[in-house]
Amino acid sequence: MISAQDGPLLALVACLAMVLVHLGSLALAGMRLRRAMPRSAFPEGAPVSLIRPVCGLERFSEETLESGFRLHYSDYELIFCVADAGDPVLPLVRRLIARHPRIRSRIIVGEERVSDNPKLNNCVRGWDAAAHDWIVLADSNVLMPPDYLQTLQAAWRPDTGLVCATPIGARPDNFWALVECAFLNTLQARWQYAAESIGIGFAQGKSMLWHRPFLDSQGGIRALAAEIAEDAAATKLVRAAGKRVNLVAAPFAQPLGHRTYGEIWSRQLRWARLRRVTFALFFAPEIASGVLLPCLATALYVSTEDVTLGLAALVAVVYAGEYALALRAGWLRSPALLAAFIVRDLLIPFVWGFAWLRSDVVWRGNAMAIETKPGRVKAA
Repeated sequence: MISAQDGPLLALVACLAMVLVHLGSLALAGMRLRRAMPRSAFPEGAPVSLIRPVCGLERFSEETLESGFRLHYSDYELIFCVADAGDPVLPLVRRLIARHPRIRSRIIVGEERVSDNPKLNNCVRGWDAAAHDWIVLADSNVLMPPDYLQTLQAAWRPDTGLVCATPIGARPDNFWALVECAFLNTLQARWQYAAESIGIGFAQGKSMLWHRPFLDSQGGIRALAAEIAEDAAATKLVRAAGKRVNLVAAPFAQPLGHRTYGEIWSRQLRWARLRRVTFALFFAPEIASGVLLPCLATALYVSTEDVTLGLAALVAVVYAGEYALALRAGWLRSPALLAAFIVRDLLIPFVWGFAWLRSDVVWRGNAMAIETKPGRVKAA
């Protein structure tokens, strides 16, 4: 039997265990990122269709969209999918196409409503119109380096069903954008790389490389409507087919600019609710994904100065590990990141708690109920 006197010791052991898990995930991610990749199974030089769903104008829209015209790849086409003919992004896309006449590119206007997910609806016609069997779906705010396609292709293996790249926050203009970097980079990307390194890769919708014959054999792009998030549906579909989701060796940047607290809160809450519904068993322990709160709670419970100082030292070690991961991966580094780590970790339990209260999200003004639609994909 566990007595009340055992409580402080158990709290301390639990906190130390969580710290060790954090350090282990940092080590796994650090070893996985930028390591020499095995030989790719992607057919060298195969033509690629690059589909970019676009909606609205943002600060970096011209830079991120134009990066798709400057890829060092001999045979690819660009397809821009726009749901609304009156979207303000259309004149920009037309200017970019005129500016780069040597790149095969076109615009498809109008969506096919296959789900409550507006991005997926916006991509369907582009998928159907793509000229090639290798297809990349890439969000409009991904900044593509010249070797973007080669980086995706390098992660393709014989047992691969999908290659993805997590978004990496870059170029923050204020503190809340730095907090978003703390969420995106050394927390979320770190856990994704750690998970992939032990064989449980999760899809990420920012950049997705598909082989059309494979996806078509599983129901095609419309099968991704089985979940409100196309990347959750993709993860389950790929696993059900006995394939793997692989991540690129070096993920791509997403310039952030200015962010507000409200934007960070709404975005993190939306993603948390999506994870809670689509992968509940993995989401449940996320309350401990930030190390600060468990350590603070343990320090208050144990209530001795030596333990408090020891836990503070452990927190410092974990944050130093996060910073070292950012250094190794070439991600944003700033002295202010420590403050961003602390704010992020204090927000995590509130985001986690509110994610359990409702099962709907609002994205770009669209209210969406989160639910799995049985029969669209096989069980993961």
